[in-house]
Amino acid sequence: MSSKNKLRKKFYLLRKKRYFEIDEKFFFPLIKLLKLKFKKKTFKLALYYPSNFELNVLKLLESPYILNKHTLLPKIEENNRMNFFSWKKNEVLLINKYGIQEPIKSRAKVPEVILVPILVFDKFKYRIGYGKGFYDRYLTKFIKNYKKILTVGVAFSFQRYHKLPISKNDVKLDFILTDKGLIE
Repeated sequence: MSSKNKLRKKFYLLRKKRYFEIDEKFFFPLIKLLKLKFKKKTFKLALYYPSNFELNVLKLLESPYILNKHTLLPKIEENNRMNFFSWKKNEVLLINKYGIQEPIKSRAKVPEVILVPILVFDKFKYRIGYGKGFYDRYLTKFIKNYKKILTVGVAFSFQRYHKLPISKNDVKLDFILTDKGLIE
């Protein structure tokens, strides 16, 4: 078993054991950052639909600041490619082959901000996810070839590891938001 797989297993079990509900206040540092970065009123914000004891980013939708933002959710498509599609709170979702809820397919959108799920992260803002590479492939493609996307990993502070093993395919995040605040 690779060191990444060992870390995945260890931190998945830790997250399951130590999971707790958060409220809208968790996102105050993120909202402050977004207000500074995006002077314009609207931007496309990509969330993920939480599963497997992931931090519940849907709580962010309770913030008045987010009400007029264009929200997106990821959808896994052919050839294990991921794209983002429009979604509003309480709209119907479909369940994919991994058991994750996804929006109904429409026209793919490129977000300005992506909230990225995390199993484990380090102080250098690298992350390990579930190992399929969906986010790393997406970010590599769009950050290099299209435009800058603000990436914010979302995790509990106990998911931090001192230094992760990284490869050339791993994408460093811009920020990580935890219950202890924003890591820049």
